[in-house]
Amino acid sequence: MINKAIGVCLTLFFGINSYVFGQVSFEVTEFAESNTSIQAVPQFYAEGSWAKLPNQWVMAIVSSTWVDDEGHLWVLQRPNTLSDEERSRAAPPVLEFDEQGEFLQAWGGPGSGYDWPESEHGIHIDPNGFVWIGGNGNEDQILKFTKNGEFIMQIGRRGQVKTNADTDNLWRPADMFVYEETNELFVADGYGNKRIIVFDADTGVFKRMWGAFGNVPSDSAPVSSNAIGPDGHQQFVPPVHAIKVSEDGLVYVADRGGRRVQVFTTTGLYVNQVFIGRECHAPDCGNGQTAAGIAFSHDPEQRYLYVANRSQAQIMIFDRQTLAYLDSFGSWGSESGQFGTLHHLSVDSEGNLYTAEVTPVQPVNRRVQKFTFTGFISYPVIEKNQRDQ
Repeated sequence: MINKAIGVCLTLFFGINSYVFGQVSFEVTEFAESNTSIQAVPQFYAEGSWAKLPNQWVMAIVSSTWVDDEGHLWVLQRPNTLSDEERSRAAPPVLEFDEQGEFLQAWGGPGSGYDWPESEHGIHIDPNGFVWIGGNGNEDQILKFTKNGEFIMQIGRRGQVKTNADTDNLWRPADMFVYEETNELFVADGYGNKRIIVFDADTGVFKRMWGAFGNVPSDSAPVSSNAIGPDGHQQFVPPVHAIKVSEDGLVYVADRGGRRVQVFTTTGLYVNQVFIGRECHAPDCGNGQTAAGIAFSHDPEQRYLYVANRSQAQIMIFDRQTLAYLDSFGSWGSESGQFGTLHHLSVDSEGNLYTAEVTPVQPVNRRVQKFTFTGFISYPVIEKNQRDQ
């Protein structure tokens, strides 16, 4: 734990703003009459594979992580991706670990009254302690459980006609987030549909939905993000892969196929966007899809936006309000701090990051990596049009 303040002592001009980030305080000095500022940028140390399973179990591909209000790490993994030889020793899909990475409990899988996902994808623990799970199999929907694995509710049913106009069912939902202020469930729907859809978190009743730029979502949405103007497609390019709502009520959506993060109000009004690796094209750059996961820094202002860049194997750091790019780290591979297809990510109250990787380079990528927050470095950041990023 860092227990001393790090001051960014820059007095070139005026306009010094102070912030608190976990146990660390810092200042940002803005240049007068300039689009340049000295930014304090968070730094991390790669701990490598972190969560510890009981000896009799093996970890499969990890699709998603979440840190709850107790500081416990929740992991969603895909036992069915293991070989026949290893599957008999597969850990259950849902795993809980304490702050030191020690195993606490596991549950999940087919049961009575609900349709367990064909392919486990996203996990979220809401402010009331309920566990939400989504899947990207062709018939997968959204499930709600207690922390002990007691089934509460399912949103959507299998065997339905799949369309963006359907407000009762989902199509391969990738991620979800419960916004405490309104008690609404925001769903990135997803691999099949191309929309954000909102439900009441208690009843599952439909509230509203929208597509890219706040447009009406279309079943004829594009399948490629290539060569489409300065603003990108007017519809999400599947998969719509991750979603988070900030404390100040902004909805951040990872449009993975569109290689961008779009920002909305909670009612679906478009606010802004930033492109993530727009120059990344298949086959020279993975599958050409980038924005896979989203997390916010844990300071009160949630000053930083972290984006998991899938095909370029990096975690990118942005100023959350301006969407100015600040820094990035990571590379393709199996060593500590490298990624084999970076997927979702989450953050704890100390500012540490936890990552999930899918389609691993080697079996050792079947893991959760912890990136410990170590403090800040500072350097000039020049604001620029987000279309150029």
